[in-house]
Amino acid sequence: MRTVGGTVPFPVPAEVAFDYLVDPANRPQWQSSLAAVEDVTGEVGVGQTWTDVTRPGLRPAMRTTSYDRPRQWSEDGTWKAVTAALDLEFVPTGTGCDVRFRFRITGPGPVRGIGLLASYASVLPVRADLRKAAQVLGSRSR
Repeated sequence: MRTVGGTVPFPVPAEVAFDYLVDPANRPQWQSSLAAVEDVTGEVGVGQTWTDVTRPGLRPAMRTTSYDRPRQWSEDGTWKAVTAALDLEFVPTGTGCDVRFRFRITGPGPVRGIGLLASYASVLPVRADLRKAAQVLGSRSR
């Protein structure tokens, strides 16, 4: 599967960025497409599930699939026949950390091609959301 992504610098240590980004309760603060998060089940970690309530009204079922604090975290979300997967890698730097993101949107048959186009179209919004998270954490650390 083809993934797309990028890197966003964070002005805080990897542990701080990791804990903030992977907690579903924090998502509406920085993810522009979310109105709310509902039905959170389990502790933060592999197997935790929740429902994203998006501003367009979609309600994908979300699940944490990988959790290696403070280095790497992954989730996937499913809505009808579409699956989106997001991987975050946290790399310490001299001024905080870099958050490297990779994601892919997939589905069966004709959705597969549309998913690749949607993945590419989503790079800028995902980067903008992560930049907002970096700003939130940066303002807290001052």
